[in-house]
Amino acid sequence: MPTDPTGADAPVLIFDGDCPYCSVAAVALRRLDGVVAVPWEADAVGRFLDAQFGSRPFAMVFVDPVERRVYAGRSAAEELAERAGTPGIVGGLVRDNYDTIADVVGTLSGRDRDPADFHDTYPLDDEANDLVGSLRSAAAEAPTALS
Repeated sequence: MPTDPTGADAPVLIFDGDCPYCSVAAVALRRLDGVVAVPWEADAVGRFLDAQFGSRPFAMVFVDPVERRVYAGRSAAEELAERAGTPGIVGGLVRDNYDTIADVVGTLSGRDRDPADFHDTYPLDDEANDLVGSLRSAAAEAPTALS
């Protein structure tokens, strides 16, 4: 059963808002599984990343406040594929080819920076957990063309 994206338990995806491909994927996930999607460029994201990591890594990050886990990079991609109901092999392929996929998407979108080397699952820090609500408040609405 999908999570209520307006509820306090909704997971949050932090994605590259400057990347049109990432934006489309974020919109699809929000519709599919109640994921709240917020672009990396939002002010609330910087505060969350500082609290969670002590820095602002440019990475796809998936926050599950119910599980109190933060997935980053390859781990985020694999977790999202699994939650989207794709066969296990797809999640493994996404995880194993994350860097190649990120390079291709970055080249196609004209991104001028490389993703940070954050690829693990981390416990959700208490201070970062207190900021999850501000991430939800900063969630981007679907672009009109994609609604």
